[in-house]
Parts: sequence; structure tokens; C-alpha cells
Amino acid sequence: MPSYKLTYFETRGQAEPARLLFAAGGLQYDDVRLTREQWKELKPKTLMGNLPILEVDGAAICQSKAIARLIAKEVGMAGKTPLEQARADMIADTVDELSAPCLSFYILPDKNKAEVLKKEFVEKTLPRNVALFEKFASAEGYFVGNSLTWADVTFFAFMDWVIIAFPGDHLKGYENLKKVMDNVSSNQGIVKYLKERPETPY
Repeated sequence: MPSYKLTYFETRGQAEPARLLFAAGGLQYDDVRLTREQWKELKPKTLMGNLPILEVDGAAICQSKAIARLIAKEVGMAGKTPLEQARADMIADTVDELSAPCLSFYILPDKNKAEVLKKEFVEKTLPRNVALFEKFASAEGYFVGNSLTWADVTFFAFMDWVIIAFPGDHLKGYENLKKVMDNVSSNQGIVKYLKERPETPY
């Protein structure tokens, strides 16, 4: 079996879908969490100058979605057919498009503008997209097929951050999505991971 080493910051962030997929599939890996100072030293030596990085038997790849997709294939959660795989990719891509602008909440020097963007996200962007995701989730709580895929895990990771960053019942009335969240959080490996993972603000 290959050896895996996942390197990221001391946060959930862009590496959390990968960590959840490792947990769901029961794959052992080295979970390396860097401080900002450690990252400054490592950055010039990396492939693209960003994190996360996954090393598979010493061969490194980066970009969070490429990493998550690879792990999903390894643990049988990428989709059972080419069409299912494409639909899982579609959901994961949509989650990525929704979450990408959220980084500005933390890095904008203008805090007032950041608060305006947060308000727009919570009041407009998030509800609109949650309604969209509800249409794609089945009554059994899966975005694709009849078992967990990386689409479900990616959505869970995003909403897990949303609930902490913006407390509230954002899935009220969306029973299919609630079932997605339940299916992911009740996976035996993920139950153990969530219980043991370090507490971080995001």
C-alpha cells in the first residue's frame, strides 16, 4: 500500500476534504500541520508555492481538489461510473466556486468591506446555493448514486466551516441536505476523526 503524507496549515481549510476522505476510507497517512513560520521556510521548496501538498510514496502533488479526487479514487468514493464521477466532480466544483471568495473574509485589510461581504454571503449567496444543492441531493442523502462520494464529503466540509463561522440553521427546510450531512458525519471513520481532530476556528 502506498504511503501518504498530507501537509497543510494548522487549520481545516482546503485540506479538510482530503482528511475526511482519508478517515472515511480508513487510509493511514501522515497529517503534517505547519505553523506560519514553518511554512515560510518550506514554501520556496514546494512545487507551486502553495498548500495543501500530498506526497504519495514521495511523489508530490498539490491543489486541493486534485488531492481530494485522488484520495476519493483510492477509497472508492469517486463514483462508480464515468457519469457518476462527472456528477461528483460537478458538485465538488460548485462547492469550490462557492467557497473560494470566502477567503477574502479573512485577508481583506478593509475590515468594514469584509463585514459587508460576509453579510451578503450569509443573506444572499449561501441561501441561493443551498437551495440549488438541495435539488441535486437525493432523499436518501447522496449527491451521486446510493453511497458516499467525495461530493458529499466536500459539501460536508464546507458546511462544517459555515456553521462555525456563521452560527445558525442554514439547512432549515432542506431535508435532503440534512441527510447528506448525517450520512457523512455517521461514517465510522469520520466519527472517529471528528472526535479526535484539533479544534481550530476554520
